[in-house]
Formats: sequence, structure tokens, C-alpha cells
Amino acid sequence: MAHLGIEYALNYPLFKAIYERRSRRVSKGIKEVRAGSLSYNSKQGSQPLDSLEEAMLIVVAMGFTGRTTPDRPFQDEQNNSIMATPNLHMVGRSAGSPDNAQGTYFFLINDSGTYFLRRPQDQEPIDIYNAKPERLIEVAEACKQKLLDQRLDMPRQMPYYIGSNRFVSNVEGSTVLMPIVDVTWQYINGLMFLLTQPDGQRPAFTDEMKFNRYAGVKKWVKSGYLNKDMKIPLGMLEAMRTQLEAPLLLQNLMLVLQAMGLGGWIHASFPGAVFTGVPKTNFKVAFQFDYQKPRFKLGNVLNWLTYSHGVRPNPVGLEGVFQGLCPPYVKTMSDAVDRVIAEKYGKRGVYSDKDYFEEIFKSEGLAEDYIKQVPHYPREVIEVTKDVCNYIYDTYGRFPAHTDAIHIPGVWLQAHHVDLDYYDHLFRDGYTEVNAMHQEAWHGEK
Repeated sequence: MAHLGIEYALNYPLFKAIYERRSRRVSKGIKEVRAGSLSYNSKQGSQPLDSLEEAMLIVVAMGFTGRTTPDRPFQDEQNNSIMATPNLHMVGRSAGSPDNAQGTYFFLINDSGTYFLRRPQDQEPIDIYNAKPERLIEVAEACKQKLLDQRLDMPRQMPYYIGSNRFVSNVEGSTVLMPIVDVTWQYINGLMFLLTQPDGQRPAFTDEMKFNRYAGVKKWVKSGYLNKDMKIPLGMLEAMRTQLEAPLLLQNLMLVLQAMGLGGWIHASFPGAVFTGVPKTNFKVAFQFDYQKPRFKLGNVLNWLTYSHGVRPNPVGLEGVFQGLCPPYVKTMSDAVDRVIAEKYGKRGVYSDKDYFEEIFKSEGLAEDYIKQVPHYPREVIEVTKDVCNYIYDTYGRFPAHTDAIHIPGVWLQAHHVDLDYYDHLFRDGYTEVNAMHQEAWHGEK
């Protein structure tokens, strides 16, 4: 690859990036930093990231990084089957994901508009070390869906911007990446995984917002299929750890900024209610998401009095962009569970893809052996999960009830070109060698 900036970034030492990574907030184009005797004025214009610089970030945030291996046992000491098919996807991404759920998407905001980023379907993993710049840009463009023709912005005040962020965040020339997480698929999948434990170790789910009554599983407890002494409140499940993906991806992006010599930092984004357009808000909203709106029920009066999670409006999707796995996009929660099963074990499912596994296993026939032998979720596990999911939706008129279907982490990452003059003016070692050489390496400027 002949591009100097890409070569330098790809060969940047990992530990060097970790130790030199810093928040560098002041970008080219910020005319004034008012700070008493430390104030700074600039005549520089803003410099947006070019298509290749943005492509590097998008590929890291959304692109496939290769194939993963099903490297787990599926028999116990007595050769009984144990669960070994928890994944919702098999292809890899740049950050770890619980059961490879990959529920995290991004909104991208820059001077040219506001975009939604999703994984391209049927895309082969990209060989970033050998891909030409044009290929990187092509992959990045395939991830983008344009939503607005301008930079998404809000009044420069609370609750949209916090403190000094209003002077340096989401400014002209910057590129902002905001994560958003669909919890619904992994919530259903995670319930099933928890229920695949051996006899006597399957938990009985309870509802702490309903005085810890059984969450649709009473008959399964009475039958002995679930352990009455192993109770798990639904609230303890939170978002089934799917919310952990976004911080990992953001940290990777920060390391990429350092390797590329760009500035930026992770900081507070627009609040989730503002971004998704929670009903009856007094604030300006960014988008109007679809919401499940629980109706008042006398049986939920205590939840309404405390305005607990189960009675709040629940963001479930954005029309024409993406949808959670719950009503109104499926008729019932039983249908939602069936969708997860089909995604995992159906004709074109994750664990039915012979071509994929033949790429993974070394010896001929192992892929077919694996597909035939690896255990699937048992029928009872699927039925219990349907009962729990239907209980949640029937009781609260939303799914999930103890967390939102769409999780907004409340932070975003900004990438920009650093105003080196500002850091030279005030600080010792305010930036690194790679920041100093960025313009030459990426833009051919001496």
C-alpha cells in the first residue's frame, strides 16, 4: 500500500498508542479559546476529515475483521451435551461482543450530513493491510445511510451540551461517531443461554417490580424444570451485557485516532431522550424514534407512582433505518423468539452455514461433523423463553421492561484535525510526533 498515512497507522505500535492516547479537544477552526491569561485566538480555518480518514474510522467501527472459531466444548465429563451455540453471529468485529451479538450501530455526523452506519450484508472480511485506499472508501460508503443533509446539532446549552463541551464538541470540521445499541436480540438469546444449564441449575426468573413473583415461569418451577431456589430477578439481567460493546469499540477508535495522528476525545453526547425523541418531552429532539407506550393498568399503579422502567416509553426503532426485535415489528414475542432460533439454526442460520465452517476447519468433513453434532437450544428452553418474553410484554406493554430496547450509552467520539498551534502556545509535549506529521503523511503537505 503506497499511502504513507495508512502505512504509518497500520504499523503504529499498540502499546505506543495506548500510552500516548490523550484527549486533544481543540481542533482547527475553533477561533477562540477563552481561558483568562491562557486564552488563545486562531486564524486557521476548519479542516474536515477526508473520505479516506473517515473510512479508516468506519471500517474499524463497523467492518468485519475476519472469521471466529467455535472453540468451545459441547460435552461434559459424562459426554452429555452442553450448550455450545450461543452466538448470534460468527464473523468477527474489531471489539468483543457478548455471544457475538453485535448489537451496536453508529450515527456519524459531519459537515456533509448525518448518517446511520450498519454492517453491510454478505460482505467479506476486509484485509486492511492490503486493501487499496479506494477499497476502504468503498466499504465505508456501503455502511452509510444518509438521514440528514446537514450536521445534526442542538442549542449550545444544557441538556444538549454539558459545560465547556459546547465550545469544542460537534464543531465545524469534526466527525462525530455516536453508538446506539439494539438490546432485543441478545436479551432473548441470553435468556435461552441461561436456561441451558444442567438439571437443578436452571434459574427461575422473577419480577422485582411485581413483588418478585415468577415472570411467567410458575408452571416450569412446579414441574421441576427450573430451580425454585435459584431465583434471578429480571432487573439483574440489565441489557444482557450487550451495552458493553459500545465502550470497547469507542476505545478502539481512540487508539486509531492516535495511530493516525488525529485529535479527538470521548465525551457526553446528546441525552438519549433528546436523541430518540421521547414522547411529551419539553426539549428539542434529534430524531423521532418509534416508541412502545405502556398504558396505565391498575396492577401497575406502584410502577406508575415511582415511574419505574416498566411504565416508561420504550424506544424500539427508527422508521426506515432499523428495528428492534419486538412489537410492533413482530406480532408477538413468541414470533420474536422464533426469529432468533431461525437466525441461529435455520436453513441459512449461523450454525447451519457449511461454507463458513469449511473455511474454519482444517480437515475435510469436520465442518459437516460440527454442524451435525453441536447441540442446539432444547425445545423446553425455547418454550420457557417464550413464556418469559410474553410475560414481560403482556404485563408492561413493552419489551424489555427492565431496560430499554434501544440503549443509548450517552457518549460519542469526536475526531478532528488538531490545532497544533494551540498546543505549542501553551503546553510542553501537548501532542506527539504522529500528530505533527499528520498533514504530510495524509495530505501531502510539508
